[in-house]
Amino acid sequence: MTTDDPATDRTDREDFPDWLRQLERDIRPGPGVRLRIWCRRRSRRLKGGAAVLVVLALLAGAAAYRSGQLRRPGPAAHAAAASGATASPAAGPGATAAPTAAPGPFAGTPAAGWPAGAAGIVLPPAHRAGDFTAAQVSAGLAQVRAALLTARLDRAFMAGRSPDPLLRHFAPAARASVRKDYTTETIATYATRLAPDARLAPDPPRVSGRITYQATRDDNGVRELAVTTNFVWVYGFRDPGARSGYSVVLLHDTVVWHLPYPDDVAAASRGLWLYDMSSYGWGLDCGTIRQGLIRPGGLDPAAAPFPEDPEALYDPDHPIAVPTHC
Repeated sequence: MTTDDPATDRTDREDFPDWLRQLERDIRPGPGVRLRIWCRRRSRRLKGGAAVLVVLALLAGAAAYRSGQLRRPGPAAHAAAASGATASPAAGPGATAAPTAAPGPFAGTPAAGWPAGAAGIVLPPAHRAGDFTAAQVSAGLAQVRAALLTARLDRAFMAGRSPDPLLRHFAPAARASVRKDYTTETIATYATRLAPDARLAPDPPRVSGRITYQATRDDNGVRELAVTTNFVWVYGFRDPGARSGYSVVLLHDTVVWHLPYPDDVAAASRGLWLYDMSSYGWGLDCGTIRQGLIRPGGLDPAAAPFPEDPEALYDPDHPIAVPTHC
């Protein structure tokens, strides 16, 4: 297995001439123009008889290049589309304009009308699945949701420097692998860590996606509840260099979480495991992602044009595999 060298992949903004940094400021109409793409994939499996079941993982990722040529609807058009309303004619000279709120980081993006934060993580109804009772399914879904809330939305965890708030959600036997991921780019596949200089906007991240589940068995016959989460997370960042004052970073992940049937495994293996993870990111910095850290990306003048409408990346049904630029 090869290991990427951050020093060879990092885009160093200090090397950009002043005229290029000025160009970056001038061509940026809003949060939609930050486009950089990161991708990596890794497989990892832990096996062991009844004491430790098959677990963890697969890493994939991608996301984003930069272009100043994007044309996207303005905030009013997105709001009208979300509500089903038709744009009204301009008001006449004597009309009084309705007060409007100052645009936030998500204005002009498909995420403008999405639920904020935890409201976007809606659990499906819990029904019996295989040998798992409805109550067990409900408890398992609640465990997964709690892990998501910490991994992707808890500001203290995201800005902190300890994996402990995330580790507590996992089975004791699964925690060593998560701890190992914490300082590598693998962590970005299922959790968000902010670079020290990244500043989130006050607005909560916007979230869109769904959760499904099914009963299954591993190669050793261990009964498991497999919970699949598929979410797009859009973060607003303060960005003094942007015309709007904000930038956005998008992360789209699909994660399969396994919960073994308690009677089939030892006590240390009871609880939540990561089984399969894949993701892409959009608008992020290629250098810091090598350390598993997220911040808005900078100008990449050598990036090739993205082969599709970047707004399609906001769709939870978009395939995880996308062209990479990091």
